[in-house]
Amino acid sequence: MRGFLSSLLVLWTTGSLSAYAQATPSAAPPPSVASHTVTAFIYERARGIGWEWFEAPPYDNSYGYGESMLRFGLAQNLGRWDWKLEITQPSILSAPDYSVSPVTAQGQLGLGATYYVANGNNSWPAAAFLKQAFARYNFAENGGIRFGRIEWFEGVETKPKNPTLAWLQPNRVAQRLVGNFGFTNAQRSFDGIDAHYGEGSWQITTMFGRADQGVFNMNGNPELNVDIQYLAFTKSDWKDRFLWRAFAIGYHDGRTGLTKTDNRPLAVRQADHRNIRIGTYGADSLTVIPAGSGQFDFVGWGALQNGSWGPQDHRANAAAVEGGYQFLHMPGTPWIRGGWWRGSGDSNPNDGKHGTFFELLPTPRTYARTPLYNLMNLTDTFVQVIDRPTKKWELRSDLHWLQLTSGHDLWYQGGGAYDNKVFGFTGRPSNGYTSFTNLADVSSDWHATSHLDVNVYYGHGWGKTVVHKIYPAGQTAQLGYLELVYHWDGPLTSHH
Repeated sequence: MRGFLSSLLVLWTTGSLSAYAQATPSAAPPPSVASHTVTAFIYERARGIGWEWFEAPPYDNSYGYGESMLRFGLAQNLGRWDWKLEITQPSILSAPDYSVSPVTAQGQLGLGATYYVANGNNSWPAAAFLKQAFARYNFAENGGIRFGRIEWFEGVETKPKNPTLAWLQPNRVAQRLVGNFGFTNAQRSFDGIDAHYGEGSWQITTMFGRADQGVFNMNGNPELNVDIQYLAFTKSDWKDRFLWRAFAIGYHDGRTGLTKTDNRPLAVRQADHRNIRIGTYGADSLTVIPAGSGQFDFVGWGALQNGSWGPQDHRANAAAVEGGYQFLHMPGTPWIRGGWWRGSGDSNPNDGKHGTFFELLPTPRTYARTPLYNLMNLTDTFVQVIDRPTKKWELRSDLHWLQLTSGHDLWYQGGGAYDNKVFGFTGRPSNGYTSFTNLADVSSDWHATSHLDVNVYYGHGWGKTVVHKIYPAGQTAQLGYLELVYHWDGPLTSHH
């Protein structure tokens, strides 16, 4: 507990631009100031983190470290054209150098160890790179095309006017499959092109892009041989109380020199140098229904996958069903929600078929706030409570009962490709069991001033049989952090 508690001392720095809050991703619309004005922006996220991973003595599973992520740049609106240029400078401060177990199944003991390994066994990695550099042509009132280096999030193609849908969309639908991995310090960008067009209540969105390095690696400049193609149709109905989307995503990983993470024997995986090509086809819906002194909400999400996982035939599926009730006329408007997720697992490592639902390039922490897991080979039953004591303060607590879908598959973690040297997903053996862990957490997000946000989080996991078989010395995991986000933007020059 020594390292875990001491890490909650926060690191102060300065910076700006609130559009990067991990829970509410945004494509960052053109500046709202007068046309032709060059806008400068700065964003700094400073975080003190404490980890206690499941025990793997004699290696240190309890430690603290710091993060600083500075983003700054310029943007300009030229009428139908707008552009943005952005640099990011991420730093990790004192990542643990003694938290990687040589026992393959135990591996890296928390994300601090992941940062250490991903940056060449460096406890103090830092870099600066081009985060975004794009131009956009707005050919219609609700139509535009953007090209260059961009941040991109699936699932937030529209901006609902209904405040409940506006919370559900980024927090319970978006980035399940493609996102910027916003919780990490280097995050993810794409080199590519995206476009959208709509009229009235509907919109079509498309994107073609190649993923860049980053996430845990502080150098986010290089491209990866990993591509996505995206097409979606989104429509709102019932006076903005119903929003639905149908989508298709193509994914290709051509990094053939890497060993894939799946449940096949190691020798078989090391001999597999064929590409991954996966198609994902799905739909989701969000609904708000007034009832009495409050309102019900319902969320549905589902996807099917086919393609090839190296030499294996890939077939997988996933689904989520959620609902809740919000008391609109009570102080804090308390909101009680619950739901269920199931991502398929592989039941036979030797049959030439790959049945694990593959999460592509997501932001996993949106759905796993203590990131001990992701949505692959997982069944998650949860309840959550949200309360807003003031307009600028949100409290939230979740309780999850987590099972592996297949006891013949792995316990998966990670958010996809981020380096040319590692696969991007890790897997630990299930040893034939499915009872994984229970997890409870609480968070406080406070918009303290127009330029400063203060966020606090604590999560506690109780490992079950799957965890016990790998970490017999201790099955408790904890994550806590204190985060300061400072943001500012304003006009730099003006042309008349």
